[in-house]
Amino acid sequence: MPEKTFSTTTLLSILNSIAPFAMAEPWDNVGLMVGDPDQQVNGILLALDPTEALIQEALSQNLNTILTHHPLIFHPLKTIPSNTSMGRMLKIALGHDLTLIACHSNLDLVAAGVSNALAEKLGLRDTRPLTGQESAAQEQGPGFGKIGALPAPLSSGLFLNRLLATLAAPGIQIAGTLPETIHTVALCGGSGSDLAETAWRMGAQVYITGEVKHSVARWAEDAGFCVIDAGHYPTENLIVPVLAEILKKSCADRGFTPTITTTVQQDNPMQWVVLDDNKPRFCQPIEPLRKHN
Repeated sequence: MPEKTFSTTTLLSILNSIAPFAMAEPWDNVGLMVGDPDQQVNGILLALDPTEALIQEALSQNLNTILTHHPLIFHPLKTIPSNTSMGRMLKIALGHDLTLIACHSNLDLVAAGVSNALAEKLGLRDTRPLTGQESAAQEQGPGFGKIGALPAPLSSGLFLNRLLATLAAPGIQIAGTLPETIHTVALCGGSGSDLAETAWRMGAQVYITGEVKHSVARWAEDAGFCVIDAGHYPTENLIVPVLAEILKKSCADRGFTPTITTTVQQDNPMQWVVLDDNKPRFCQPIEPLRKHN
């Protein structure tokens, strides 16, 4: 029998069924960041990052609940000065009875989570996690990252074109040796630099992640293994629309049909600048690069 009221507690229960909060890493902070557990949810805005602009976007749409991948409160707060970004966000959220929730490493680890969104967008098949196989014998068990195969081998140029188009990114950084032909791909959305060697040992030809450490880039160079730093935002943001659709279905299964929408304002905080005729030029998303592939 459908539940009668759609409270924050009910929403948290639904999210827990999608990406169990208990799966989160010990260092992480997930779940309810700000808000009244008993408040009724009138609409949900999803995004990657909790920002002041996102809070204003929710208010402008009369949505009282914000769901992000990255948590608003990550480290314990000793003070909350209202002239800082954190202080302003908390003041506005509390003053307008907004609820802020985060699904972070639990959404990274769940089988249908962050890395899976990127793997599916790239068209990888027969994927399995880079970590966690000991506790998950099934291919679709939980764990960080994914490794899988392209439907058919691609030349390096076609593969890079597909990657850039998938990420809607103006550029990427590559360390190591890019194979002429690529079939087996490993990836980890976000800061997955530490899994590069794991991907290499598991037989990947390339490894895609964000924020590759300099030492890992040097290791890839020496090992002749291709590591691609595609940026934190581009490798994770694909989960936002995916999570929105999963949440809509999960809510509907319980008899709820709240407004669930994704941000139309938030974009990559990083911008690429290149020299063009000895002048710095801000790159626009991917279109200027396609003609060179």
